[in-house]
Amino acid sequence: MHMSAVQRILGLLLVLFSSTMLPPVLVALIYADGGLVPFAVSFVAILVAGGLLWFPVRDDQHDLRIRDGFLIVVLFWTVLGLTGALPLLLAADPYVSITDAVFESLSGLTTTGATVLTGIDELPHSIRFYRQQLQWLGGMGIIVLAVAILPMLGVGGMQLYRAETPGPVKDAKLTPRIAETAKALWYIYLSLTIACAMAYWFAGMGLFDAIGHSFSTVALGGYSTYDASMGHFENPLISMICVVFMLIAGINFAMHFVAWRSRSAKHYLRDTEVRWFIGILITVGVTVTVTLIVTDHLGGWGETLHHAIFQAVSIGTTAGFSTAEFDQWPLFLPVLLVMTAFIGGCAMSTGGGIKVIRFLLLLKQGYREILRLVHPQAQVLVKVGARAVDERVIDAVWGFFAAYIALFALMLLILMATGLDQVTAFSAVAANITNLGPGLGGVASHYGDISSLAKWVLMFAMLLGRLEVFTLLVLFTPAFWRR
Repeated sequence: MHMSAVQRILGLLLVLFSSTMLPPVLVALIYADGGLVPFAVSFVAILVAGGLLWFPVRDDQHDLRIRDGFLIVVLFWTVLGLTGALPLLLAADPYVSITDAVFESLSGLTTTGATVLTGIDELPHSIRFYRQQLQWLGGMGIIVLAVAILPMLGVGGMQLYRAETPGPVKDAKLTPRIAETAKALWYIYLSLTIACAMAYWFAGMGLFDAIGHSFSTVALGGYSTYDASMGHFENPLISMICVVFMLIAGINFAMHFVAWRSRSAKHYLRDTEVRWFIGILITVGVTVTVTLIVTDHLGGWGETLHHAIFQAVSIGTTAGFSTAEFDQWPLFLPVLLVMTAFIGGCAMSTGGGIKVIRFLLLLKQGYREILRLVHPQAQVLVKVGARAVDERVIDAVWGFFAAYIALFALMLLILMATGLDQVTAFSAVAANITNLGPGLGGVASHYGDISSLAKWVLMFAMLLGRLEVFTLLVLFTPAFWRR
């Protein structure tokens, strides 16, 4: 492992991240909200820290190895969570502890959307904008952006891309050069963000809110500039625009790339994962709608359909926006919605969860084992569409699922040991490891009332979910550090 190369790239990435403090500086100047100093100081501090890391090893030209890529990604997300908390710590409003500042920062960057803040409506505009921006940067992954830029600085990016890309298959490239792949993803991501902001604006949002909510919608993050989230606007048109863009963001971005290249949307219907993704959300949406109508919980058809569709898509894609207090919905609905988040979005989307393709492979592998009981000598292939899936991928999916469940159980026990009840502890771990955000019970509206230990455990869960478990866990194995 080349630690000097790791240090050099980490320094460059921090220098890059420091520039993200400048848009909130502009917002602070426009609204004169007192946020100028915290963001200006944070910009200088992060820039200097990055420069000090980079300068001593600026001439190191070692090629990155697989282990270097994993270490850089984990270190960078950890350092991002810490440095991203600086403006929140330096600001007079909100007044938060170090733990809460890091929690809010990391929750934004991992697009979890769990918040410790209340009274968001009254916060300075620069802080409200910064929270939304954190989610936008984390949505596609600032590492992927760095992969597009760092080759110009003489840094290869394939290993960073492999470590960062969500999904069970890490080697797919949309273009021959990895930097071009990253650029293509970001062009699509930026275009969707602009389209979403314009749609919100035309539907009646103010420009500030439209931009802020487009950031968190396309990132499937769930932060809002208001405590009431999307429910603040009380506008079904805005809610349905949000549903459309959440669905788009929850689909594999490679599909969007192919659609753009071919000028055709036919391949969406032919893709097995996309069909399952839409099918799961429709099934959950219909179940929620029927249950709410039967129990007469929300009243008329229009109101019920509006909230049922919105919450099914919002939670199913792990965005975590809300138009209603779904934790108060009757019977099994709150648990059903949280369980849907475990499936999450498609691979190579901005969504969280275990990903639809893994869920599909788990079902197919389970069915294969049943067939093997009936026909012990049969050679049964697991197929997605017309293609057989490599056995190594199947093994990786089972390993991922086993580690996911084991870590979930461990964190659940730790949270219950801090004094949280079963519902709160279960939903808190579920909402953070899936990068959903809102939970049930004591964390339905915010996470400000739980202990500091519980918050640090949940921050670990956020990282596990964002880095898809193995990218983080591999650092805890002796084999990773062995020469």
